[in-house]
Amino acid sequence: MRAKASVLCGGAAGPLGATYDGAGVNFAVFSSVAHHLELCLFAGSGDGEPTAVFELQAGEGGVFSGYLPGCQPGQLYGYRAHGVYDPVSGRRCNASKLLLDPYARAIAGHVDWGGPIHSYPPGHPAADMMCDTCDDAWAVPKAVVVADDFDWEGDRHPRIPWADTVLYEAHVKGLTMRHPEVPPELRGTYAGLAHPAVIDHLRSLGVTAVELLPVFEILDEAHLAGRGMVNYWGYSPLGFFAPAARYAACADHAGRIDEFRGMVKALHSAGIEVILDVVFNHTGEGSHLGPTLSLRGLDNAAYYRLVPELPRYYVDTSGCGNALNLGHPQTLRLVMDSLRYWVAEMHVDGFRFDLAPTLARDHGGFDRRSRFLAAVHQDPTLDGVKLIAEPWDLGDGGYRLGAFPHPWSEWNGRYRDAVRRFWRGDSGLLGELGFRLTGSSDVFCASGRGPQASVNFVTCHDGFPLRDLVSYSHKHNQANGEGNRDGSDHEHCCNHGIEGPTADPAIRELRARQARNMAGTLLLSQGVPMLLGGDEIARTQGGNNNAYCQDNEISWLDWTPTPESAAMHLWVRRVTALRRRFPQLRRGRFFHDGEVEGRREVLWLRPDGAQMDAGAWGERERRALAMWIASEPRGIGDDAGGRRDLSVLILINGGPGPTGFTLPAPGGPAERWRLLVDSRSPGIGEHDVPPEQRRYEAVGHSLVVLALIQGPTAGEEERR
Repeated sequence: MRAKASVLCGGAAGPLGATYDGAGVNFAVFSSVAHHLELCLFAGSGDGEPTAVFELQAGEGGVFSGYLPGCQPGQLYGYRAHGVYDPVSGRRCNASKLLLDPYARAIAGHVDWGGPIHSYPPGHPAADMMCDTCDDAWAVPKAVVVADDFDWEGDRHPRIPWADTVLYEAHVKGLTMRHPEVPPELRGTYAGLAHPAVIDHLRSLGVTAVELLPVFEILDEAHLAGRGMVNYWGYSPLGFFAPAARYAACADHAGRIDEFRGMVKALHSAGIEVILDVVFNHTGEGSHLGPTLSLRGLDNAAYYRLVPELPRYYVDTSGCGNALNLGHPQTLRLVMDSLRYWVAEMHVDGFRFDLAPTLARDHGGFDRRSRFLAAVHQDPTLDGVKLIAEPWDLGDGGYRLGAFPHPWSEWNGRYRDAVRRFWRGDSGLLGELGFRLTGSSDVFCASGRGPQASVNFVTCHDGFPLRDLVSYSHKHNQANGEGNRDGSDHEHCCNHGIEGPTADPAIRELRARQARNMAGTLLLSQGVPMLLGGDEIARTQGGNNNAYCQDNEISWLDWTPTPESAAMHLWVRRVTALRRRFPQLRRGRFFHDGEVEGRREVLWLRPDGAQMDAGAWGERERRALAMWIASEPRGIGDDAGGRRDLSVLILINGGPGPTGFTLPAPGGPAERWRLLVDSRSPGIGEHDVPPEQRRYEAVGHSLVVLALIQGPTAGEEERR
């Protein structure tokens, strides 16, 4: 029998977590159901018995606290909540299970699935109804006390306007694990991402923000651990404050936090923002049959949404076994404290919220006036940070694209599907494509937001990368060990004649052109473009469209130079540069249907030069059109050579054969058309179209951009 713990006095109820003040540590943790709560201290790696146990004092509001003089950074600790274990009523306290501090800034160790980490004896017919009394401290991770003394050296948030933003979705490890210029000891780490070679690559693309897949400490689920795999994507959080140790080159707990901060500082110095993909919709504790690691053992009913009539079970709108209960003040505080911490203390610039509707389900249904959305809106620390919603979950009415309020932006899945299907050759998509090219006003206008509410993407971590999208017609996920049953069966992909790799030059050329077409469409559309890391160097996953568990060459970017990667890199760089050059490609408001200041802002043309009418839009087999975008009313200043860019003409030929486009007549003798890019070859340089040339021949499956310019001719520019 354990000796009674001594009471730790003098604690403060806030801030929650372990706070070092230079002389000791204040511990504070919430539980409205625990009878009493113990603080356990551990030495070394934390695998042994606790070196000391203290009982925290209960205070108002369900907060237990205690102050420990002399306690230093680096101390490992955990909690035990003594209380009622009664799953039928939703209470799951079990003092045999060591619990991780929800506010842990650093986490040591891993979950050992062979240990007694469940609050019940697994395999028993009554499952979780029986209480298991085996001590699991040796099998679970511990929280670590850390100090906050990082020198930011004047670092500031870049605050890139949404209109100028180009997102780049990346995995911390996968981005650099095979990068030849990153030192081997830094590959796959925060420090590796901060390496000058990586930052130079991002800047060459015109990227203004990296959107990192989850970096909160990660729990690798039992079924993956049993197969010797990990949750590579990281959508299984163990804590909401601690950077994942697996991505740190530094072995020291505090050093890992500083390494993350150093990465942020390096990216900021290059003018690049850092956006985190955050998972607040669920935790890795899973369903009622999952392990007891933290929130479940502290206050199950406060932290999780339970089925009202059967509180033994969890409401699951995440598909991962549970859903956080942001309708409860303490859970809302936990999430808000986490967001504030990452902005104020880690200097990140925004968040992409995984399965965001789950966060706004106070009463079951999605509510755009929910406590969470209201709290974010009024929080001064979060003012100005980028907020991106993944606008779907598995709950009732779970697809909520367009439903989030200002100032949120949203991943636009309708954009992805429309662009993929159009370039694949599906019929009847011109009208849909028109809405997507112009910022999806049909989706976002009703909520009072503009084009920047739409985060446009063609590919993301979930699904095929761009090269596989044009090389496979079916998923090939056998390496995941799930019988190829996992992953989406609706990629809207096309192999163009042969499944997978081929030596056929015609197919290879068509695939490369189609990849350029989709990347070009993305970067030329109104809204905020998001590139998938590696698409710019033609990466492949070998047909795997659900590489969530592939921490290997399937997922890691291959930086080996090839003609295909060089061509794709050049194309992305050139089109991104056009986006920067022409403000009308990144407007802050939707196009007006009629005339503005005596002119049309956008004009849709048939290949013969006539305006698109209702009949043309309705032709299901029509696959070619032109989009003529006027310059902004205030105009664009002359460049150094005296040239003035007036308007942009985008030619889209989604058909298999060549199409001749009639070029609109210039407005005066000093105006002329200039070819900017043509997807038939990324190496075609800018050049003036001869004045007598009134048609442009676009090859099958191609995208062309021209500009109407005013000023010296190409020859005169060269002579200057």
